[in-house]
Amino acid sequence: MDALAIISVFLALFFLGLGLKDIYGYLMERKRVVTHVQTQTTGERFTMTKNRRKLSEKLFERISNYADDFTGLGQRINFFSEPHEVEALLQKAGWTKRITIEKFQGLKMFFTFAGLFFGIILFMLGFPFSQYLIIFLPLLGYLGTILWIKNAAKTRQEQLRFDLPDFLDTVSVTLQSGGGLDQTLREVIHYFDGPLREEFSRFNQEIELGVPREQAYRDLLKRNDNEEFQMLIKSLIQGMNLGVPVATTFKLQAEDLRSLRKEQAKEKAAKAAPKITLITTFIVAPTVIMMIAGLMILNMFFGENNLFDLL
Repeated sequence: MDALAIISVFLALFFLGLGLKDIYGYLMERKRVVTHVQTQTTGERFTMTKNRRKLSEKLFERISNYADDFTGLGQRINFFSEPHEVEALLQKAGWTKRITIEKFQGLKMFFTFAGLFFGIILFMLGFPFSQYLIIFLPLLGYLGTILWIKNAAKTRQEQLRFDLPDFLDTVSVTLQSGGGLDQTLREVIHYFDGPLREEFSRFNQEIELGVPREQAYRDLLKRNDNEEFQMLIKSLIQGMNLGVPVATTFKLQAEDLRSLRKEQAKEKAAKAAPKITLITTFIVAPTVIMMIAGLMILNMFFGENNLFDLL
Protein backbone atom coordinates (compact mmCIF):
# COMPACT_ATOMS: atom_id res chain seq x y z
CA MET A 1 0.00 0.00 0.00
CA ASP A 2 2.85 2.36 0.86
CA ALA A 3 4.56 1.60 -2.45
CA LEU A 4 1.30 2.38 -4.30
CA ALA A 5 1.01 5.71 -2.49
CA ILE A 6 4.61 6.64 -3.34
CA ILE A 7 4.07 5.70 -6.99
CA SER A 8 0.90 7.82 -7.06
CA VAL A 9 2.75 10.82 -5.62
CA PHE A 10 5.56 10.51 -8.18
CA LEU A 11 3.07 10.15 -11.04
CA ALA A 12 1.18 13.23 -9.82
CA LEU A 13 4.41 15.24 -9.69
CA PHE A 14 5.38 13.94 -13.13
CA PHE A 15 2.11 14.98 -14.76
CA LEU A 16 2.19 18.30 -12.92
CA GLY A 17 5.64 18.90 -14.38
CA LEU A 18 4.38 18.04 -17.87
CA GLY A 19 1.53 20.50 -17.47
CA LEU A 20 3.84 23.29 -16.30
CA LYS A 21 6.17 22.53 -19.20
CA ASP A 22 3.30 22.87 -21.71
CA ILE A 23 2.18 26.16 -20.13
CA TYR A 24 5.75 27.47 -20.30
CA GLY A 25 6.03 26.39 -23.95
CA TYR A 26 2.77 28.16 -24.77
CA LEU A 27 3.95 31.40 -23.14
CA MET A 28 7.28 31.27 -24.97
CA GLU A 29 5.56 30.58 -28.30
CA ARG A 30 3.16 33.47 -27.77
CA LYS A 31 6.07 35.74 -26.95
CA ARG A 32 7.87 34.65 -30.12
CA VAL A 33 4.78 35.31 -32.27
CA VAL A 34 4.30 38.77 -30.76
CA THR A 35 7.95 39.59 -31.40
CA HIS A 36 7.68 38.38 -35.00
CA VAL A 37 4.53 40.45 -35.64
CA GLN A 38 6.12 43.57 -34.21
CA THR A 39 9.22 42.98 -36.32
CA GLN A 40 7.19 42.64 -39.52
CA THR A 41 4.96 45.64 -38.83
CA THR A 42 7.60 48.10 -37.65
CA GLY A 43 10.51 46.96 -39.80
CA GLU A 44 12.76 46.89 -36.75
CA ARG A 45 13.70 44.03 -34.51
CA PHE A 46 11.90 44.26 -31.23
CA THR A 47 14.27 43.85 -28.28
CA MET A 48 13.23 43.18 -24.73
CA THR A 49 14.47 45.81 -22.29
CA LYS A 50 13.50 43.93 -19.19
CA ASN A 51 16.27 42.37 -17.15
CA ARG A 52 14.28 39.28 -16.30
CA ARG A 53 15.79 36.06 -17.50
CA LYS A 54 14.13 32.76 -18.25
CA LEU A 55 13.66 30.37 -15.38
CA SER A 56 15.55 27.68 -17.30
CA GLU A 57 18.54 30.00 -17.71
CA LYS A 58 18.61 30.78 -14.00
CA LEU A 59 18.36 27.10 -13.13
CA PHE A 60 21.10 26.21 -15.61
CA GLU A 61 23.37 28.90 -14.17
CA ARG A 62 22.79 27.65 -10.64
CA ILE A 63 23.55 24.04 -11.61
CA SER A 64 26.63 25.19 -13.55
CA ASN A 65 28.00 26.80 -10.41
CA TYR A 66 27.62 23.52 -8.55
CA ALA A 67 29.12 21.61 -11.48
CA ASP A 68 32.39 23.56 -11.25
CA ASP A 69 33.30 21.47 -8.20
CA PHE A 70 33.22 18.28 -10.31
CA THR A 71 35.27 19.59 -13.24
CA GLY A 72 38.48 17.82 -12.30
CA LEU A 73 36.78 14.47 -11.81
CA GLY A 74 34.84 14.85 -15.05
CA GLN A 75 38.00 15.47 -17.05
CA ARG A 76 39.51 12.23 -15.75
CA ILE A 77 36.35 10.17 -16.36
CA ASN A 78 35.66 10.90 -20.01
CA PHE A 79 33.98 7.76 -21.39
CA PHE A 80 32.01 8.70 -24.52
CA SER A 81 32.97 12.33 -23.89
CA GLU A 82 36.50 12.94 -25.07
CA PRO A 83 37.47 16.65 -25.00
CA HIS A 84 37.65 16.96 -28.80
CA GLU A 85 34.23 15.31 -29.15
CA VAL A 86 32.71 17.63 -26.55
CA GLU A 87 34.26 20.65 -28.26
CA ALA A 88 32.78 19.64 -31.62
CA LEU A 89 29.33 19.08 -30.07
CA LEU A 90 29.41 22.43 -28.29
CA GLN A 91 30.30 24.17 -31.55
CA LYS A 92 27.50 22.43 -33.44
CA ALA A 93 25.05 23.24 -30.66
CA GLY A 94 26.17 26.90 -30.61
CA TRP A 95 26.98 26.77 -26.90
CA THR A 96 30.65 27.75 -26.97
CA LYS A 97 29.87 31.09 -25.30
CA ARG A 98 27.46 29.53 -22.83
CA ILE A 99 29.41 26.54 -21.59
CA THR A 100 33.01 25.40 -21.78
CA ILE A 101 34.41 21.91 -22.17
CA GLU A 102 35.45 21.84 -18.52
CA LYS A 103 32.03 22.99 -17.33
CA PHE A 104 30.33 20.31 -19.41
CA GLN A 105 32.54 17.64 -17.86
CA GLY A 106 31.53 18.95 -14.46
CA LEU A 107 27.83 18.92 -15.39
CA LYS A 108 28.17 15.31 -16.47
CA MET A 109 29.52 14.26 -13.08
CA PHE A 110 27.07 16.49 -11.19
CA PHE A 111 24.09 14.71 -12.75
CA THR A 112 25.79 11.36 -12.12
CA PHE A 113 26.06 12.04 -8.40
CA ALA A 114 22.55 13.54 -8.38
CA GLY A 115 21.24 10.29 -9.86
CA LEU A 116 23.12 8.30 -7.23
CA PHE A 117 21.67 10.47 -4.47
CA PHE A 118 18.09 10.04 -5.66
CA GLY A 119 18.70 6.30 -6.10
CA ILE A 120 19.79 6.00 -2.47
CA ILE A 121 16.78 8.05 -1.30
CA LEU A 122 14.39 5.79 -3.23
CA PHE A 123 16.13 2.71 -1.81
CA MET A 124 15.71 4.03 1.73
CA LEU A 125 12.01 4.71 1.05
CA GLY A 126 11.53 1.15 -0.19
CA PHE A 127 10.60 2.19 -3.71
CA PRO A 128 9.96 -0.79 -6.04
CA PHE A 129 13.06 -1.86 -7.99
CA SER A 130 15.09 0.69 -6.03
CA GLN A 131 18.06 -1.68 -5.91
CA TYR A 132 18.29 -1.36 -9.68
CA LEU A 133 17.67 2.39 -9.66
CA ILE A 134 20.83 2.91 -7.61
CA ILE A 135 22.76 1.74 -10.68
CA PHE A 136 20.40 2.99 -13.39
CA LEU A 137 19.97 6.61 -12.24
CA PRO A 138 23.71 7.46 -12.11
CA LEU A 139 24.14 5.95 -15.58
CA LEU A 140 21.14 7.97 -16.73
CA GLY A 141 22.67 11.14 -15.33
CA TYR A 142 26.02 10.47 -17.01
CA LEU A 143 24.79 9.29 -20.40
CA GLY A 144 21.75 11.59 -20.38
CA THR A 145 24.00 14.66 -20.22
CA ILE A 146 25.94 13.45 -23.26
CA LEU A 147 22.75 12.62 -25.15
CA TRP A 148 21.38 16.04 -24.20
CA ILE A 149 24.23 17.92 -25.86
CA LYS A 150 24.08 15.61 -28.88
CA ASN A 151 20.37 16.24 -29.26
CA ALA A 152 20.92 20.00 -28.95
CA ALA A 153 23.56 19.86 -31.70
CA LYS A 154 21.29 17.78 -33.94
CA THR A 155 18.32 20.11 -33.37
CA ARG A 156 20.39 23.17 -34.22
CA GLN A 157 21.71 21.61 -37.41
CA GLU A 158 18.16 20.65 -38.43
CA GLN A 159 17.02 24.22 -37.82
CA LEU A 160 19.92 25.42 -39.95
CA ARG A 161 18.85 23.10 -42.76
CA PHE A 162 15.22 24.21 -42.47
CA ASP A 163 16.02 27.96 -42.72
CA LEU A 164 18.62 27.66 -45.46
CA PRO A 165 16.35 27.78 -48.60
CA ASP A 166 14.70 31.08 -47.61
CA PHE A 167 18.09 32.50 -46.71
CA LEU A 168 19.57 31.52 -50.08
CA ASP A 169 16.66 33.06 -51.98
CA THR A 170 16.84 36.32 -50.04
CA VAL A 171 20.61 36.67 -50.42
CA SER A 172 20.49 35.72 -54.10
CA VAL A 173 17.86 38.37 -54.92
CA THR A 174 19.72 41.03 -52.95
CA LEU A 175 23.04 40.23 -54.65
CA GLN A 176 21.45 40.30 -58.11
CA SER A 177 20.19 43.81 -57.36
CA GLY A 178 23.80 44.97 -57.03
CA GLY A 179 24.62 44.64 -53.35
CA GLY A 180 27.93 43.38 -51.99
CA LEU A 181 28.22 40.09 -50.14
CA ASP A 182 29.27 41.46 -46.74
CA GLN A 183 26.69 44.24 -46.76
CA THR A 184 24.00 41.83 -47.96
CA LEU A 185 24.74 39.36 -45.19
CA ARG A 186 24.65 42.13 -42.58
CA GLU A 187 21.24 43.24 -43.82
CA VAL A 188 19.66 39.84 -44.47
CA ILE A 189 20.56 38.14 -41.18
CA HIS A 190 18.38 40.63 -39.28
CA TYR A 191 15.32 38.94 -40.78
CA PHE A 192 16.34 35.47 -39.56
CA ASP A 193 16.53 33.92 -36.12
CA GLY A 194 18.43 30.97 -34.79
CA PRO A 195 21.64 29.36 -36.02
CA LEU A 196 21.80 31.11 -39.43
CA ARG A 197 21.85 34.51 -37.82
CA GLU A 198 24.39 33.42 -35.22
CA GLU A 199 26.75 31.82 -37.72
CA PHE A 200 26.78 34.61 -40.29
CA SER A 201 26.94 37.30 -37.59
CA ARG A 202 30.07 35.63 -36.31
CA PHE A 203 31.33 35.32 -39.88
CA ASN A 204 30.89 39.07 -40.44
CA GLN A 205 32.62 39.86 -37.17
CA GLU A 206 35.60 37.70 -38.13
CA ILE A 207 35.85 39.44 -41.52
CA GLU A 208 35.73 42.86 -39.86
CA LEU A 209 38.50 41.81 -37.45
CA GLY A 210 40.76 40.89 -40.36
CA VAL A 211 40.38 37.12 -40.52
CA PRO A 212 41.02 35.89 -44.11
CA ARG A 213 37.75 35.14 -45.87
CA GLU A 214 38.70 31.57 -46.73
CA GLN A 215 39.65 30.89 -43.11
CA ALA A 216 36.31 32.33 -41.96
CA TYR A 217 34.53 30.02 -44.41
CA ARG A 218 36.46 27.02 -43.11
CA ASP A 219 35.54 27.95 -39.54
CA LEU A 220 31.90 27.83 -40.63
CA LEU A 221 32.50 24.33 -41.99
CA LYS A 222 34.14 23.28 -38.75
CA ARG A 223 31.26 24.52 -36.60
CA ASN A 224 28.49 22.91 -38.68
CA ASP A 225 28.16 19.47 -40.23
CA ASN A 226 24.85 20.01 -42.04
CA GLU A 227 25.19 18.62 -45.58
CA GLU A 228 23.35 21.44 -47.37
CA PHE A 229 25.14 24.15 -45.41
CA GLN A 230 28.53 22.59 -46.08
CA MET A 231 27.66 22.37 -49.77
CA LEU A 232 26.94 26.11 -49.80
CA ILE A 233 30.15 27.09 -48.01
CA LYS A 234 32.32 24.83 -50.17
CA SER A 235 30.74 26.35 -53.28
CA LEU A 236 31.53 29.84 -51.96
CA ILE A 237 35.16 28.83 -51.36
CA GLN A 238 35.41 27.32 -54.83
CA GLY A 239 33.72 30.33 -56.41
CA MET A 240 36.08 32.69 -54.59
CA ASN A 241 39.12 30.78 -55.84
CA LEU A 242 37.81 30.54 -59.42
CA GLY A 243 36.37 34.04 -59.61
CA VAL A 244 32.74 32.99 -60.03
CA PRO A 245 30.23 35.77 -59.11
CA VAL A 246 28.78 35.27 -55.66
CA ALA A 247 25.22 35.96 -56.87
CA THR A 248 25.50 33.10 -59.34
CA THR A 249 26.77 30.79 -56.59
CA PHE A 250 23.83 31.52 -54.31
CA LYS A 251 21.35 31.16 -57.16
CA LEU A 252 22.75 27.80 -58.23
CA GLN A 253 22.87 26.58 -54.64
CA ALA A 254 19.22 27.52 -54.12
CA GLU A 255 18.23 25.51 -57.20
CA ASP A 256 20.40 22.55 -56.19
CA LEU A 257 18.97 22.61 -52.69
CA ARG A 258 15.41 22.46 -53.99
CA SER A 259 16.32 19.53 -56.22
CA LEU A 260 17.99 17.79 -53.31
CA ARG A 261 14.93 18.33 -51.13
CA LYS A 262 12.69 16.78 -53.79
CA GLU A 263 14.96 13.74 -54.08
CA GLN A 264 15.06 13.33 -50.30
CA ALA A 265 11.25 13.51 -50.13
CA LYS A 266 10.96 10.86 -52.86
CA GLU A 267 13.50 8.67 -51.05
CA LYS A 268 11.61 8.91 -47.76
CA ALA A 269 8.33 8.10 -49.54
CA ALA A 270 9.93 5.06 -51.20
CA LYS A 271 11.26 3.84 -47.83
CA ALA A 272 7.87 4.31 -46.17
CA ALA A 273 6.03 1.78 -48.38
CA PRO A 274 8.03 -1.31 -47.26
CA LYS A 275 7.70 -0.26 -43.62
CA ILE A 276 3.94 0.05 -43.94
CA THR A 277 3.85 -3.37 -45.62
CA LEU A 278 5.84 -4.93 -42.77
CA ILE A 279 3.55 -3.39 -40.15
CA THR A 280 0.46 -4.57 -42.02
CA THR A 281 1.85 -8.08 -42.51
CA PHE A 282 3.25 -8.77 -39.04
CA ILE A 283 1.02 -6.65 -36.78
CA VAL A 284 -2.29 -5.61 -38.34
CA ALA A 285 -3.10 -8.79 -40.26
CA PRO A 286 -2.32 -11.25 -37.38
CA THR A 287 -4.32 -9.09 -34.98
CA VAL A 288 -7.36 -9.08 -37.28
CA ILE A 289 -7.08 -12.83 -37.83
CA MET A 290 -6.85 -13.46 -34.08
CA MET A 291 -9.92 -11.30 -33.44
CA ILE A 292 -11.95 -13.11 -36.10
CA ALA A 293 -10.78 -16.52 -34.85
CA GLY A 294 -11.58 -15.54 -31.28
CA LEU A 295 -15.10 -14.47 -32.19
CA MET A 296 -15.63 -17.74 -34.06
CA ILE A 297 -14.44 -19.76 -31.08
CA LEU A 298 -16.63 -17.81 -28.65
CA ASN A 299 -19.61 -18.25 -30.93
CA MET A 300 -18.84 -21.95 -31.25
CA PHE A 301 -18.89 -22.53 -27.47
CA PHE A 302 -21.27 -19.81 -26.21
CA GLY A 303 -23.50 -18.99 -29.21
CA GLU A 304 -27.13 -20.03 -29.77
CA ASN A 305 -26.27 -23.34 -31.49
CA ASN A 306 -23.08 -24.05 -29.58
CA LEU A 307 -21.39 -27.40 -29.09
CA PHE A 308 -22.76 -27.80 -25.56
CA ASP A 309 -26.34 -27.64 -26.85
CA LEU A 310 -25.60 -30.22 -29.53
CA LEU A 311 -24.14 -32.57 -26.92
